[in-house]
This record gives sequence, C-alpha cells and structure tokens, in this order.
Amino acid sequence: MSRQLHLGAFIMGVGHHAAAWRLPGADPANLTRPGYFTALAQTAERGKFDYLFFADRLALSDRYGNNLDASVRYLAGPRLDPVALLGLLAGATSRIGLAATASTTFNDPFNLARRFATLDHLSEGRIGWNVVTSTNDGEALNFGAEPILEHEARYRRAREFVGLALDLWDSWEDGALLHDAASGQFADPAQVHYLDHQGEHFSVRGPLNLPRSPQGRPVLIQAGSSSTGQDFAAELADVIFTAQPDLGQAQAFYQRVQQRLREQGRAEGALKIMPGVMPFVAARQAEAEARFAELEANVHPLAGLALLSDSMNHDLSQYPLDEPLPEVREVRGNQSRFKLVQALSQREGLTLRQLGQRFGGSRSHRVLAGTPSQVADDLQHWFESRACDGFNIMPPYLPEGLDSFVALVVPELQRRGLFRQQYQGSTLREHLGLARPPSRFSTSG
Repeated sequence: MSRQLHLGAFIMGVGHHAAAWRLPGADPANLTRPGYFTALAQTAERGKFDYLFFADRLALSDRYGNNLDASVRYLAGPRLDPVALLGLLAGATSRIGLAATASTTFNDPFNLARRFATLDHLSEGRIGWNVVTSTNDGEALNFGAEPILEHEARYRRAREFVGLALDLWDSWEDGALLHDAASGQFADPAQVHYLDHQGEHFSVRGPLNLPRSPQGRPVLIQAGSSSTGQDFAAELADVIFTAQPDLGQAQAFYQRVQQRLREQGRAEGALKIMPGVMPFVAARQAEAEARFAELEANVHPLAGLALLSDSMNHDLSQYPLDEPLPEVREVRGNQSRFKLVQALSQREGLTLRQLGQRFGGSRSHRVLAGTPSQVADDLQHWFESRACDGFNIMPPYLPEGLDSFVALVVPELQRRGLFRQQYQGSTLREHLGLARPPSRFSTSG
C-alpha cells in the first residue's frame, strides 16, 4: 500500500482564529455545551480523520500586562478540561482517535497514567496523550509554584514522568489476566510488576490497577520543536506536533527528526510528523480569501499579543506597540514558537501591533485559502515532498470550518488516493500505522 496521509482535527474554542467569535452566528456559549463537541467529533469521524485533538492551558491568558484585561476582553478563552471531555466523546464516537493535552509539570504520574488508561479502555484503544511541560508563570501560580521551571528542568521532569507512565501502562503484561474459573486464578502475579521507582522527581511503587488496553498503551504525542523537544519526541513519542510555515524548513525539520529516530534505534515512520494548517475553503478562491480577510481585519492586536505573551511567558506590554519587537535574548516559554515569531518580525519589519494581529490569526501556523482542489494540491505537495506525514487541521472557525474541510477537501484527497476511504482498523495506533507495542516487562516481546 502506498504511503498514506494522516489527518488530525485540532479543535479549539469556536475556531483557531482569534476573531472567530466575532463572526455572525458564532456562539461562545457552545464552549460548555456537550452537543457542540459531540457534533464536531462526529463530523471528524465522518471525514475519517485519524484523531480529534484538544489542547489545554491551566490558566487564563494574563501575561500581557500581568492582568486579564486583554484576554478576557478580546479572546474567547474558556475551555473545558480536555481529558474529561474525551470521556464524553468516546461514547459519542466509535472509530476516531481522541487526544488531549496534559501537563507533566502540574500532574502526578500515577493519577494521569490511570486516567488515560481508563479512557483507553472505555474507548477500546483510541486515546492519545499530548505531553506538554507547561511554559507559563500564570499556570505555575495556580499550583503554588512560581516562576515556572526553566526549559531543561521541565524536560528532565517530563522524561521521568513519561517513563513512569509507560512502565505503569505496561505493568500488567498482555497475558496477566487468566480468568480461570476452574482453578480460581483471576490473574498471574508473575505477570504483574512493581516499579519501585525512586527518581529525581517521583517515587512510585506501582503497579497500575488496570491491565493493558486494546492498543497496548495510549499514543504519545509531543508538541515541542526545540532541539530538546525533538530529542524527547525521537526517544519516546509516536506523533510530533509542530508549527512549520515554510516548506524548506519543514523538510529540514523532517530530516532532523528522522536522524534523531535513527540515533534512538527506531525505524523511519515510527514517529509521525504533523504540522498545523489553518484552511479557509470555499467553492471559489475569492470567497475563501474574502473570509480570511474578514477575520484578519477583526483581530484586535491585543488579542494576539495576549496569546503571544502567554506562549513566550514574557510580558510584551512593556514595549511600544508601534515599534518593532526588540531583541529578546531569552524567554522561558515556548522556545520554538518564539524563534518563529522573532524571525517573522525581523523578516517583514512588523511593529508589535502588526505582529499581534498576525499572531492572533495564524498563531505561527500556515494559512491556506482556496478551493478544495487548491488546498488539496498544497497538502499533497508538502506530503510528497517529505515535509510531513500528515497535518493537524486547525479550523479557523467552527463548526463551519470543519464541515467545509470534511465535505470538500477530504473527498478530493480520497480521489487522489492519498487518504483512506474507510477506517481499516479500530485503534488510534492502527489509524496511524503504528505497531502495538509489547509490554516493557514482557520477556517474549
């Protein structure tokens, strides 16, 4: 079978674009309505997407000016706990994968591993965990810890955390459950393992009080594109999310990740690279471009700067709005996203006001505006140029942005033989073409 494109539906609020809530008919009250989310999940499943994904942040955006004014005034900011939301969606769907962000900085391994394992069982093997380290002082203040840990320290904690989660998920081997009524033996204790872990950040005895799930263990996703993040993904992850607005740089990123995979002794294809794309799709190109221009015109610059300040973990209100972004030597937030924004500002000579308006629209991801054929052409070119293994589709406004992609672009990709007509498997690993991993404790694996 030829190489197949992977598609994820990355759902955020009433749309990824910061001005989506200002469109006629947009209803921010949907952000707490179960029917809104179940309808989106069912639309993505109808489009045969690999997964539906929800990001998370453990605080409202308040780094700009160190107050809530910009975010509460100009952004549709409320969000449900995405891990809890997956439980609702597991019951409303049957095939699509379901993934959510959870922080290794402000959780404990046993509780989070158990929560994701529970969802993986209830969904019959369709769960993914987007591993993040948290980057923001506002989040730290909600957990009695400020300032946030520095970049390398966060990743050291994350490595230990994820290693423990993997061990906990594997602490019951596949053959541990016997259900032997005749002998009275429910499970084989020789196949259920203590961890007895004593590490830098955690002490965990184990085992987990759940057996392995249908896909072995949840799919691991990593969303950092820094050098440290790439190393982390190559070592432990199954999928890497990334912002790559330029084809040449995306190809170079793809090759760097493949080299890191080889250094870890992992095969090419064991880690799926999924850059974000924000598509505006319409029957005519002019119509798609007009909708994009309408949203861009309605982005309040402070909305974008509130988002950017949070991402950088750096208060941008201290700089003049109508002057360029000054040289910022170091930020304690999202390192890779900061580099993209800094390069954009320097390349196009943007003032801070203009940068805020631009970031509020794309959030440093690629924007496509065109007909279904034009959008499919672009996705196909990136995929066949080995710039990625697929895409995180970021609907700029919801639900219409997802509806139009599923109705117009997915059939075009299917006609070209790039994307599945039907689901061939039942688990998220099967959708992604990933093998079911053996237990780390298995002597036969």
